[in-house]
Amino acid sequence: MPFDVQQPQAYQHLTTRPISGGVGAEIEGVDLAQAEPQVMAEVHQALLQHGVIFFRDQDLRPEELIAAAKFFGPLNIHPIYLPLDGYPEIMPVVKEPTATMNIGNSWHSDVSFMEKPSLGSLLYALDVPPYGGDTIFASQRLAYEGLSNEMKSMLGDMRAVHSDRILSSAESKAKRNAGRSTKLDEKPTPEVQTTHPVIRTIPETGQKHLYVNEAFTIRFEGMTEPESKPLLDYLYEHGHKPEFTCRFQWRKGSVAFWDNRAVQHYAINDYQGFRREMWRVTVEGERPE
Repeated sequence: MPFDVQQPQAYQHLTTRPISGGVGAEIEGVDLAQAEPQVMAEVHQALLQHGVIFFRDQDLRPEELIAAAKFFGPLNIHPIYLPLDGYPEIMPVVKEPTATMNIGNSWHSDVSFMEKPSLGSLLYALDVPPYGGDTIFASQRLAYEGLSNEMKSMLGDMRAVHSDRILSSAESKAKRNAGRSTKLDEKPTPEVQTTHPVIRTIPETGQKHLYVNEAFTIRFEGMTEPESKPLLDYLYEHGHKPEFTCRFQWRKGSVAFWDNRAVQHYAINDYQGFRREMWRVTVEGERPE
């Protein structure tokens, strides 16, 4: 039986506290550095139910963050961003006080351009600004459910092309690296394009989700980019309506774990002159269906 995300769940090892009416919950009673398999099984259930979950007051060494993420599957090493020294599984997400731009400042689902995009990402806060630097998450299940029946029917058989061109071209790499502290590997890399269904079903739940994003989706299969743009722009805008979202305020030791199949996220760049440092690990997923 698929996991029913819309039914209340009784957890033995943790407590959930929703932070909005649409998506997201804080998890209490879990130390990710010492979590047992039965605890992490409930964390997985909470992730499926809420789309994104948050933990406070965690104290994690790199090895502990990696071990926690591995409960959910093999880890993905980002193909373009430079990793943390000594830990290829960890991508440092850093903005120094002198940097003008952050990473993640557009609505997206991580690495959707890959043949098997990420199942989920864990982001751990080591250093946060005194204010600002929040992350917004948007439920793509609610985005799908908010479409008209005719739109659902039209999109049901459509596929879209996802591309890493904003990260892989030499011009884009140089431009992004100039204003950001987290660096792209500037070695030449060919553009990756992959086709995925516009409406994605999550295997564990059977729930349908809208699966296009403005960072990586470039066109519909069989259509040109100009032909695709009007409908894609509508879906992008629809996909992050306020009622589909939650906003998370970071503190040192916070961890966010989001399902890249079920939500999109946006990192707000509103903390100029302050430092922010995170570690991100990404769990590999399945080919979308």
